[in-house]
Amino acid sequence: MKLLVAIPAFNEEKMIAQVIKSIPGKIAGIKKRDILVVDDGSTDRTFEKAQKHGAIVVRHIINRGLGGAIKTAMDFARREGYQILITIDADGQHEPGSIPLFIKKVIDSHKDVVVGSRWLKAGSAPRTRIIVNKLANLLTYFFYGINTSDSQSGYRAFGPKALDRVRLQADGMEVSSEVFREIAKNRLSYAEIPIRVIYTEYSKAKGQRITNAPKIILQLLVRLFK
Repeated sequence: MKLLVAIPAFNEEKMIAQVIKSIPGKIAGIKKRDILVVDDGSTDRTFEKAQKHGAIVVRHIINRGLGGAIKTAMDFARREGYQILITIDADGQHEPGSIPLFIKKVIDSHKDVVVGSRWLKAGSAPRTRIIVNKLANLLTYFFYGINTSDSQSGYRAFGPKALDRVRLQADGMEVSSEVFREIAKNRLSYAEIPIRVIYTEYSKAKGQRITNAPKIILQLLVRLFK
């Protein structure tokens, strides 16, 4: 199978090279693995560093947001014939060594969407992220009937059926919850695997703030009743 590992990135020159270099080259069940960096209108040297370290780079002229970057990655994966897409954060908080676990769930367990959950194993997280995530999980269950422990995780895998059927609309952070709408609408199989997240001062500064929650909720409500 062909795997595309996509890294949405906005002004990530500090970490992008390290993230690219840490992604495994050989993975069981995968014949071809490529790395795509979606440079979401960065004003630093993210584009140049990603290219230098061997990634395919697609560049947005303006900053479209996380959802815009993920839509670009999904469009690229479909167009180029990849069967599996994995998204991973560019700030270094996700361990690329977990990628084979995602692949195993997709191939061996036949799951369409796999989410890496920060809450399935013991660990510490910034309080604001815990609050935002718990609220988002509750809304995800209320809106879409899906019980998830980590609706806001950016570490995800999409199998062939999901790549074929998932059509996202959101450009912003609400895309993380919108994926669950697509899972429910298309009756896709879903699983979670435990992941360890590396929180540094850098990655904490890059993450969601609790002040974003009202905006995300409003945008989800607007899309729900469209």
